[in-house]
Amino acid sequence: MTMIINEPLRLFGPAVGLLRKGGSEVLLGNLVLPADIDILIANAALHHDPQLWGDNVHLFKPERFAEGIAKATNYNTTAFCPFGLGPRTCVGTTFAIMEVKIAVSMILQRYTISLSPAYVHAPVSIITVKPQHGIQVILESLHHDA
Repeated sequence: MTMIINEPLRLFGPAVGLLRKGGSEVLLGNLVLPADIDILIANAALHHDPQLWGDNVHLFKPERFAEGIAKATNYNTTAFCPFGLGPRTCVGTTFAIMEVKIAVSMILQRYTISLSPAYVHAPVSIITVKPQHGIQVILESLHHDA
C-alpha cells in the first residue's frame, strides 16, 4: 500500500513547490544567491529528474519504493519531498498518509477500480495539483448483494 501511495505522490505531489527565504548569501555552483532572496523549490522538477529516478521517471512504477524511500532515492534525502522538508514539513503528513491507506483499503475491499474510457489525463498545477477533468473511474462491486 505504501508503494502505491508514494508513487503518485512522486508523480503528482500535493504541493507544486516549496517556498523558502535564504537567510544569508549562498554559493550554489557558480551562482551567488543573495541574502533574503525568495527561493521556489519545484517539487515536480525533483520528482521527475531522470538523474535521480532513472530513465523511466515518467512511468507509474510503485515498485521503485519496494525497499523504502531511502533506497528509492539512492539515499538522497531531498529527492522525495511531497509534503515538504525539514522543520517545515507538513504537520499533517502522517495523518494524510494514514487516512489514504484506510480509505483505499476500504474501497479495495468492496470494489474493483478501472479508468473510465472518457478519462483524460490532465493534471493542473495551481497551488496544489489536481485533475482538470476530475477523477473519472468505474467502480464495480465485489459483492453481488450491493
